[in-house]
Amino acid sequence: MMRADLEMVARWITSGSRVLDLGCGDGFLLSRLRQTKQVHGFGIEIEPDQVVAAIANGVNVLQMNLETGLSGFDDNSFDTVILSQTLQAMHHTESLLREMLRVGHEGIVTFPNFGYWKNRWQVLWGLMPKSADMPYEWYNTPNVHLCTLRDFEDLCDLIGAQVMERCVIDVQGQPVSLWPNFMGSLAIYRIRPKA
Repeated sequence: MMRADLEMVARWITSGSRVLDLGCGDGFLLSRLRQTKQVHGFGIEIEPDQVVAAIANGVNVLQMNLETGLSGFDDNSFDTVILSQTLQAMHHTESLLREMLRVGHEGIVTFPNFGYWKNRWQVLWGLMPKSADMPYEWYNTPNVHLCTLRDFEDLCDLIGAQVMERCVIDVQGQPVSLWPNFMGSLAIYRIRPKA
């Protein structure tokens, strides 16, 4: 079964398109997109065991660190560049988003919403949030930049990115329309450079 955010990502991908999946993990999403939408794609992953798993899943994968940028790719090499639940683990968030929109016509970004009410509640009680979307303790988390929906949209404005679509889901994977920055645990954005 596919994660709820990846279901939405898959809906936004056009059949036969060129896709780059940043932080692709075991390559599950690209493998699925190749089977169901005949996409042509590459994955980028830093963890050696995940690279091996992606190759086993039939995915073309490059082992590299996203923090160094995407200089190996030409402008507009891909129709869509995906960054799924990896944004919060990046040190150079702004430059990575710019690079995504340089090499792709559009980007899809998913991330846990730090503004979710259960996260706010834990902070109110003096604790760093821990949830299904952020399962780590404060001392062993790979997350370095947590953000809310408003934070991400402000960053999009700063880098000249236009939000094409947004879907916010709750912990059950159901779409949230009422107070999404408060009620949604996970955000999914589709962005492109402003014209």
